[in-house]
This record gives sequence, structure tokens and C-alpha cells, in this order.
Amino acid sequence: MKDKTPLSFILQTSVMRLWLLLAVSFFCCLSYSSAEHPDRPLAPGRRRRGKKMVRQGKLPKDSGDNGASLFIETYKGVQEPKPSYNIIAGNTGQCVFQGITMFDKTVWSPKPCVTCLCSGGDVVCDELQCPLLKCQLKFKPIGECCPICIDSVHEVSESSGDSPVPSDPSYGTIPHIHTQTEESLRREKQKEEEARLRKKDAERKMRKKQKKEAERLRKQERAKEEKLRRLREEEEEKAAAEEKRRRMEEHRRVEEERMRRQEREMLRAFEEAAARAHRGLKEEERGEEEEEDEEMIWLRGDVFQMPSHRPTPESLPAPPTSQVEEEEEEGEDEEEDGETGERLDDEESLRITYLLPKGCTISDVIVSCENAKLTSIPALSIPELKSLNLQGNAITTIPGGAFNGVPNLEWIDLGKNKILSSGIDPQAFRNLKFLSRLYLDGNLLEVIPRGLPHTLQELKINENNLKEIEENSFKGLSSLVTLELEDNLLSEGNVNPEAFLTTKELTYLRMGRNLFRTIPQGLPPSLQELHLENNLIEEISEGAFNQTKNLNVVMLRHNRLDETRIAPLAWIDHKSLESVDLSYNKIHLVPSFLPKSLIHLGLVGNRIERIPGYVFAHMEPGLEYLYLSFNKLDADGVEPESFFGTLNSMTELCLDHNQLTGVPYGVNEMTSLHFLRLNNNNIRHIGEDSICDPLNDEDSHLVALRLENNLIDTRKIAPSAFSCVRSYSSVVLKPQRIK
Repeated sequence: MKDKTPLSFILQTSVMRLWLLLAVSFFCCLSYSSAEHPDRPLAPGRRRRGKKMVRQGKLPKDSGDNGASLFIETYKGVQEPKPSYNIIAGNTGQCVFQGITMFDKTVWSPKPCVTCLCSGGDVVCDELQCPLLKCQLKFKPIGECCPICIDSVHEVSESSGDSPVPSDPSYGTIPHIHTQTEESLRREKQKEEEARLRKKDAERKMRKKQKKEAERLRKQERAKEEKLRRLREEEEEKAAAEEKRRRMEEHRRVEEERMRRQEREMLRAFEEAAARAHRGLKEEERGEEEEEDEEMIWLRGDVFQMPSHRPTPESLPAPPTSQVEEEEEEGEDEEEDGETGERLDDEESLRITYLLPKGCTISDVIVSCENAKLTSIPALSIPELKSLNLQGNAITTIPGGAFNGVPNLEWIDLGKNKILSSGIDPQAFRNLKFLSRLYLDGNLLEVIPRGLPHTLQELKINENNLKEIEENSFKGLSSLVTLELEDNLLSEGNVNPEAFLTTKELTYLRMGRNLFRTIPQGLPPSLQELHLENNLIEEISEGAFNQTKNLNVVMLRHNRLDETRIAPLAWIDHKSLESVDLSYNKIHLVPSFLPKSLIHLGLVGNRIERIPGYVFAHMEPGLEYLYLSFNKLDADGVEPESFFGTLNSMTELCLDHNQLTGVPYGVNEMTSLHFLRLNNNNIRHIGEDSICDPLNDEDSHLVALRLENNLIDTRKIAPSAFSCVRSYSSVVLKPQRIK
């Protein structure tokens, strides 16, 4: 772009030249006037008052005035700020300035930007004052007194459109100065812009780097949290697996101990029976003055236990207490007594004495406050405590921090209190990270408590007022193995079919003594043992057990079932179902289509009059335990093929308290039979081959035989009638109902 000379600079240069010309002309006029009229004074009012020189550079056209008048006229119309004047006093007519005598009206410039005038003997000096500039870029040209704006220079140059006078000798230097200045300013501006861009880019890079660093830190934090979460989950899984293994090991040990105790009990029973039989023979020889009324229990008791008397129709007896549970509890007590007895002397001096409420005792890691008349959860602070028994008190509420002082509890028994559902805080059990057993039997609960820990494996809420099981009642209880909800107000209408979806480990479920009319739906696939005794069940539908293919035991005693309301395909194809108890129902015939895998079958206390032929023939490997006591079987009720399929598998057969007149067909062909009960019937005769097969040369297999309370004449029994019985002392024949 071509540079243009600033107009103001040109004007000022022209004015400077005019000054010099005017000064010389004025000096000549004054000399001439003084010479021609030496006594004429200067006209007053003609003295210069510091006006700035006019920028147009035009000479005055009126030459009739003196030089001073012409000089002052050049200052009219200037729009610059008024300068300040310094007046130097001197002689009238001439002026002395710095030792130099000046004529009147003489103008000179002692230094740049200062102009002096000799007027009437006084020296008047005008010092140019620069105006205030409101611009960012300023430039002071060479020979000028005041700076100018760069923008103004361009605007004036562009608006003028005329080039300076070519004949001006100083014209050639101005564009060069302006170009150099503008170029330097442009370079500085460019450098500043580059610096600004570099700074902005550096800031952007810094922000990007900081963002990347923050993102990296966030990723590291997330990875750390994920790693910690996985570690916690692995630890929890390991702990759960270890706990499950320990529980299974404990269960196996208890089962082995139970079997050993059972064998000992059987041997003891046999010995007592032999002793009683021996005493009975002696007493018979002495006249048989008194007969023993005591009844011996010969059943092995693996699954069911037979009552000794027929139940009355008005009040059917409740299911007897499980012998297995009693023996396990006794075994545990004996084992604990044995273990603690050895350490008693060593630990007695090391035990810590805790402040306990009245009626509470502590033993090792167990605190018992049973029947201590407590009305609230005692505030205990025993971190090592494992078990807390609060049974039989008057507790009504469980507040949120009730167990803060005992965080390691594994077992809590709150049975037989007065706890309400509204009195249990949802946070009451959340901090118990090791709680595996919780008993709430015999309270006033209407719903399943909320906030139970996920470590819970056994939950008992029997004998309450439960009216509903909601979809989320067992949410989070993925480790639950045993659940007991007996003696409540539950029915198929108030149990949500999806309530058991989260209980993936549930294997044992008791819901007896409720109001069920059908088998509840939605039972978990993991279920192995189902107890529904003492309900109102009238029907077993075809799809009742479709989801529970792992069922092993089904208890349905004390209901309203008959053989016509059991669907043929309800359970016939179940491969794991070994024990079914249909005792105390309204069954008239032994049901057909029983499970193929069945081993134990209980039909006690029904109205059975007949055992159809081949009803057990489809079972594999075969039925082993059959309980048909307290029914209406007579001589026509047992067919020759009734026991077909069980001849090589039957171990226990109970046909007592019926109306049989003889030993049923097929009994003598049962090669594995150990226990046979035929007491309390109408049997009159025992044939030589009725019980034992004389053609069978194998060793004796019958362990116990009961034939008392029949119509048998013991003197007419053949000597070989009991040849398959291991010991004659194991045969109970007395008393009989004949005179």
C-alpha cells in the first residue's frame, strides 16, 4: 500500500516557512517605517497573544497594514488549545533576550516548540501545548512538537487525496519516516498478536493437558474402585463358600452322629426287648400274673414315626416332634458339654465378667436371657458374642441400634415375645454382617421384617399373624437355606408367586398349619423339602411341582386330599422325590401314579380299604418303607399282586390297626423285610409259610415282628412259622384278645 504524507505535517512545514518569510518581511517593514517615522508609536492592541500559527499557510491580501497586523491575522481560526505566555520585561521599542537586542515586533524561536515576539520592549514567548489524544497508537514526527494518532494520519492522508508540493525540499524525507514507523508498529502489533496467539495456544494446551490429567485420574479412581469392589465380592463369595462348606460339614457330622446314636438305640431296644421277653417267659411260667402294657417302638424312624394309638376323628393329633431334631439337639448338647468340660478349668480364670440384666447368664460366647421378664432389647457391649437368646420375654420393639454392641452375632432367638411388625426398625439387623440364624417364633408379626442381612441362612417366623408374603418380602436373602412360616394366616391367595425368586439357595420350607387349599405356586427350583401339614389342601394339580424338580421330601399329612384329586402327572416323573407323607387325609385307595423314585410312603390315618394290584410296580429301585397303620384294610383289601415291585426292596411294613384277618399275600416273599407290624388286627391264624418262606434257605432277615392284640391262639402256631426271624425274643405275641 502506498504511503501518503500527513496533511497536518505539510501544513505545519508550510507555516514554518511562512513564518520565516513573514519575519524577514516584517523586519524590513519595521526598519523602513522606523527610518521614515521614527517617532510613530506602535498601534495598541496589535501585539500577538500567543495564537498558534494558521495552518492554511496563506499570506494576507491587504498590504496596507503594518507587519505586526499581518502577522497576527495568520493566527485567526485556529482550533488548538490556547498556549501559555512568558513575558520578559524590557525597554520600550527594543527587547533584550539572552544578551541579544531584538527590534520591536521581532519573532524568533529560541528552542523547538517555543516562539517569541518582541512587542513594545516586552518579549512574549508562546510555548505550544499538545492536545490530549484518545488513541492507542501515537507517533511524533521529526520536527513536530506534538505526537499524532496513527489512525488520524491515515484518515487525513486519505481524505486529502492531494500530494504535497513537489518543490518542497523536505517532502522526500517524510514518507520514509512514516513508512518506517508504521512498519515498526505493524511488526510490533504482529509480534504482540503472535505472542497473544502463542499464549492462547499455550493456555489451550495447558487446559487440554489438565483435562487429560483429570480424566486419567478419574479413570484410575474408577479402576481402583472397581478393583476394590471385585475384591470385596470375591471375599464375600469365599466367605459364603466357606460358610456353606462348614455348614455342610457340620450337617454331615451331625448326620453321622445321629446314625450312630440311632444304631445304639436300636441295639439297646433289642436288648431291652429280649430282656422283657425273657422276663415274660419267666412270668408266664410262674402263672403270668401280670402282663406288661408298655409298647415298644420298632420303627427305624428315618422319615416317619408311627403313633401307638388310633387318632380320634374329632381331634386328629398334630404331627409329632421330629425325632431327628431331638436327637440332633441332644447330640449337640452332649458334644458342647464334652468340649467345654475339658476347657472349663483352663478358661475359668480368663473369663471376663460382664454387666448383664437380671436373669441373664453368659457362657463362653453365648448370652441367655430366656424368661428374664425383659421388655426391651438389653444394651450389651460384647463384641465377641456369637449367640443371644431372648426367648420368653415381653419385648415389643426392636430399635435401629439394638445390636450395635454385639456386631458379630451369628444367632438370635427372639421367640415367644410380643414383637409387632411396626415395632421393628428397618435398620435393626443391617449391621449384623455375620448373622446366619434368626428365630422370631411366637410373636405378633403380620409381615416379613424388612432389612434382614443377606448372610441369613435360617429364618423362623412360626406362630405369628402373617397375612401376606409380598414380592419383595425375601429381597436380598440369596443365602437363605431354611425358612419356617408355620401356624400363620397364609393361603395361596396372599402369597405372591414371585416372592421366592431371590431365594436361590432355599432347600427347606415349612408352611404347615396355615390356610392353603392348593399347593402354593412359585416355589424355588432349589427346594428339596416341603412341609404343608395341617392345611386345607384338597387338590394336587398337574403343574403343582413343575418348577421343583429337586424335591426330595413332601409332607402333606393332615389335609383334605383323596386319591381322585391327585393328578396322574403331578409327580410321577420326579427323579429325586423319595419321601411322600399323605397321612391323615381322606384317601380310600392307595394312590396310583406315585413318584417312580419313591422310597418312603406314609398313608397312616386314612380310610384305605384296598391296595390295588401293581400299584408299586413302576417304582425304581423300589419302595422300602410303607406305613398303612390306622386304616380299614381287611382280607379282601390286599390282592396277591398288591406288593408286586416291592418284594426285593421292602424294609419296613406297617399294617397295624386295620381289620386284617390274616397275614397279607406277598409278605413271605419280601426278602429284605426287617420290621413288620401286624398288631391290633383280627388275625386268627399264623400259617407255617404266612410270614417266612420255608423254601428260602437264606439267613434270617426279620429283626422285629409284632402280632399282639389279635385273635391268635399262640399254642397253635407252627414251630417253623418264625424261622426267618433272627431271634424269637424279637417276636411280640402278647397280649391277645382271646380268652
